[in-house]
Amino acid sequence: MKKASARAFRGGVAGFAAGVIQVGSFMWMRTAMNYQYANGGNMLGSIKALYKEGGVPRLYKGVSFAIVQAPLSRFGDTAMNTGVLAALEAYYPNMPVSVATGFASVGGATWRIFLTPVDTFKTTLQVQGNAAFALLKDKVRAGGVGVLYNGAAANFAANWVGNYPWFATFNYLQKTIPKQDTKMGNNVRNAVIGMCSSIVSDCISNSLRVVKTVKQTSGDANMGYIQAVKGVIAKDGMAGLFGRGLQTRIVTNVLQAMVFSVAWKGIEEELNKRAEAKKVDTKTAKKGGKKASLTASQLPPLVVA
Repeated sequence: MKKASARAFRGGVAGFAAGVIQVGSFMWMRTAMNYQYANGGNMLGSIKALYKEGGVPRLYKGVSFAIVQAPLSRFGDTAMNTGVLAALEAYYPNMPVSVATGFASVGGATWRIFLTPVDTFKTTLQVQGNAAFALLKDKVRAGGVGVLYNGAAANFAANWVGNYPWFATFNYLQKTIPKQDTKMGNNVRNAVIGMCSSIVSDCISNSLRVVKTVKQTSGDANMGYIQAVKGVIAKDGMAGLFGRGLQTRIVTNVLQAMVFSVAWKGIEEELNKRAEAKKVDTKTAKKGGKKASLTASQLPPLVVA
């Protein structure tokens, strides 16, 4: 269990670092995506509308909350995935990957509930722009602090429904696609695995994210999920409920997943390598024997190719 905890922590740290890289690279695309979720339209039209409102800075509204939310979300997702899988592999080595991933995904989705207020601020800023804080202030005045958790149930469902197929696909492909002999080959392998995982996840969970965003960013503190669904269908039909913003999400998340997977696995492997080298150093020092050929201090600086 101690070994599983250590692996979970290293996996979480790697996920956190990869999440920071992800936010800096793709915030503008996610703003366009959430704007589409709330208002409909297409990616190009959303970017034009957002740019007209405030230029490039408008595309980065909510970035301060995203920098907090995305890495913490990825920390929880990856720590749960790595830790639960490590524990189940130790105690139930014959458990199917898909079943083990289900347990890990429940933990990751539960973690997201605690981050819902951060997500609410971020998403409302992305959709409403400068009017976001006034809108949220009015909602809190009308419905209490609990309105900051609006969309929490849909958030849990969307993340479980999204995380499960993502990690199920990711873990399955990690086991079935052989590792390459070169670092570049492994980076390409992880990028392709991340891309496939992202597409599967997005197609399954998109409708829940549309409903979550509409409820979360509405000025009505008492809007329910059924009302949100009816509003989307009234405007864009069933195609809007299941397909609104989906193309933007797939493009955004394919790019993000490729970058995240390469960064996550690259950093995690480096951390694991350092941990093993430190363990060898400690054992050698205790025995008073000859120094190991590779010590933690001799490892190169932590980088991701």
